[in-house]
Amino acid sequence: MTTVDLDQLGDRLDAAADAIGPAIERRMKHVGTLGVGKIKANASGRPGPMVRNSAVPNYRDSWKDAHHPIPHGAMCTIGTTKPQGRRLEFGYWDMTDSIGRHFFQPAYPHVQPALPFIGAVLREQMGLAVEEVLA
Repeated sequence: MTTVDLDQLGDRLDAAADAIGPAIERRMKHVGTLGVGKIKANASGRPGPMVRNSAVPNYRDSWKDAHHPIPHGAMCTIGTTKPQGRRLEFGYWDMTDSIGRHFFQPAYPHVQPALPFIGAVLREQMGLAVEEVLA
């Protein structure tokens, strides 16, 4: 651990405050990339959906991450533009549509199983961002 002269502490903390936003933004991009990759991997077969030979073209490719800077940090949103995303994740249980067709589709979770991994990567990356600005 580096020792810091108390006379320099204020200056170092000011510099860290200025650098933390960009450092977190870089780290969040990494979290988003790994998160999307994990969800896509989970959507490649059981227990997730079997989309590789599906009538749902490009479902895996529809998963994207969007990054937005915020004061002293960043935000990352991971999602899909395909309407079947919720249906595949949560399933239909005994549904009848407007023209009388009856549906029963079990859930094929692929996002929920990725959340512990994404959380672990997020914690790791935030720790690295703090180390980076305080080094």
